[in-house]
Amino acid sequence: MKKYLKYIALAIVGTLIISCREEVKKPKVTYDVSNKVSIAKTDSTQIEIADLPIQMEGTEYLIHPVGDLRVFEKGTKARYGSSTVNDVSFTISNLGEYEITGYLQNLKFQKTDSDSIRPLSDKPVLILTATYLKPIADKTLNQVMVYTLADADTNKDGKIDTGDIKTLYLSNISGENFTKISEDFQELVDWNLIESKNRLYFRTIEDTNQNGQFDKNDVLHYNYIDLASKKWEAVSYKPI
Repeated sequence: MKKYLKYIALAIVGTLIISCREEVKKPKVTYDVSNKVSIAKTDSTQIEIADLPIQMEGTEYLIHPVGDLRVFEKGTKARYGSSTVNDVSFTISNLGEYEITGYLQNLKFQKTDSDSIRPLSDKPVLILTATYLKPIADKTLNQVMVYTLADADTNKDGKIDTGDIKTLYLSNISGENFTKISEDFQELVDWNLIESKNRLYFRTIEDTNQNGQFDKNDVLHYNYIDLASKKWEAVSYKPI
């Protein structure tokens, strides 16, 4: 009996190891002949909702986070009948110090003296963070937002989600001048604001061997943006 249980345990562990390996091997990029960015279609089955608006300190714009209604299964049965009872979350974003986080389908911007609301993007995206660079606004009067998001179905599974490449964007506080800063097919590693130089430094990694993964065999790119400039252009630098 002990040997039987031991074999069952080993089988379970083996299955978990195989499962983990398969998960690790899941590519972030799937290449085709054209190597073009694939734009996913919006899922019409999702229910879109918005959180209450947010106003960053010192700005004249309201920001409306927009995302999908989330339903969580509780796993319990209703008192009458056999249907599953669900919890519904009407909160789709979180607010930190000058930063909005979540899994957002869009952000919409509204000037405080207007009823007009405009979207940040007219294409499907998944916004993970939206950060207001208040130190830069205080020094240069340039009110800039930084976004980390997925903007293309890079693994070609028919949807834009966290399994796709994360990219870097900037916009004005109004949501206008929404500009992609990182290169296509390069995964954003991180970014950092250096206030003394009015620069946004960031790193990306390129899948140079085109195996669909970002690993130690790929190439890191180092760049910065001059946030005091009216035109945002990535400048490459070589720290190593």
